[in-house]
Amino acid sequence: MRTTILLVDDHPVFREGLRSLIDKSTTSMVVAEAGNGLEGIRLAAELQPDLVVMDLTMPIMNGIDATREITKNHPEIKVLVLSMESDRFFVVEALKAGAIGYLLKDTAFAELADAIATVVMGETYLPRKISTLVVKEFLQCIPEDMAPVYQSLTPREREILQLIADGKCIKEIACLLDISNKTVENQRHAIMQKLQLFSVAELTKFAVRHGLSSLTK
Repeated sequence: MRTTILLVDDHPVFREGLRSLIDKSTTSMVVAEAGNGLEGIRLAAELQPDLVVMDLTMPIMNGIDATREITKNHPEIKVLVLSMESDRFFVVEALKAGAIGYLLKDTAFAELADAIATVVMGETYLPRKISTLVVKEFLQCIPEDMAPVYQSLTPREREILQLIADGKCIKEIACLLDISNKTVENQRHAIMQKLQLFSVAELTKFAVRHGLSSLTK
């Protein structure tokens, strides 16, 4: 069975050309076209296509708001954005709205066909340029309390934390690292103060969560 597609774009010539290419495929067919987001919402509800190929900058209602409405009311309908907008804002907002694929309009049709097949299966499709923007956005949004453990602990403190998580006592740690018991105690106190964790159980959980211990030893 061929994938049914709704095209939502405010440029009739572009829609006509894209429809011609899609309809030549043996796997997909265009069932309707819309010139703005509001019309796209109506046709998506009426026709229940497998996929909506969505532009973003359109009159009456933009593609981001239309995507949000379609995916909220019809979660079974997949949305693939096809836009000229390569700005990170548009990419991130479209994905937040529910799109699971994002392509630029200068994409070759062969890649569009691949994206359609991928998105219809429920998998995300992002070309390298777009995925780079998404990763940058993700990294900028990581809160400070999720910073890697090495940013708050010294190498020696990480080493001691790992040994604590592995079940070593103060005397064993001192022997392994060739330092005094007092030094180990001081280091353990410093670790607890930095992490605001005040029991061996809490330290162990933290170490496992941050990859410093697997609890398999």
